[in-house]
Amino acid sequence: MGVRNRDVHFLASEEEVERIHQKMGEMGVCSMGAYLRKMALDGCCVRLDLEDVGELVRLLRICSNNLNQYAKKANETGSIYKADIEDLQERLDELWEMGKGILGRLAGIR
Repeated sequence: MGVRNRDVHFLASEEEVERIHQKMGEMGVCSMGAYLRKMALDGCCVRLDLEDVGELVRLLRICSNNLNQYAKKANETGSIYKADIEDLQERLDELWEMGKGILGRLAGIR
């Protein structure tokens, strides 16, 4: 690493500076320059695409509505179709797989 002879400057609010100091304390770093340099060079920003999560929530709502309809039918008639329960079980299995895939990708974020 060469001589540090270039000035890098930015403005921050009081709250942001307090948060920076808090994070520095959590990391055991006393020098703001060292902390900011390390974060600028090696830190990362994560932008999450939560489209899959939105789709999972939508599908869970559909399954929940179906389950409520099945329960209502069972309460009214005293019976329910086995095919309806099997269909719901298949959908829930797919949703579990989808959820595990999302969690796996989130866990891989470093």
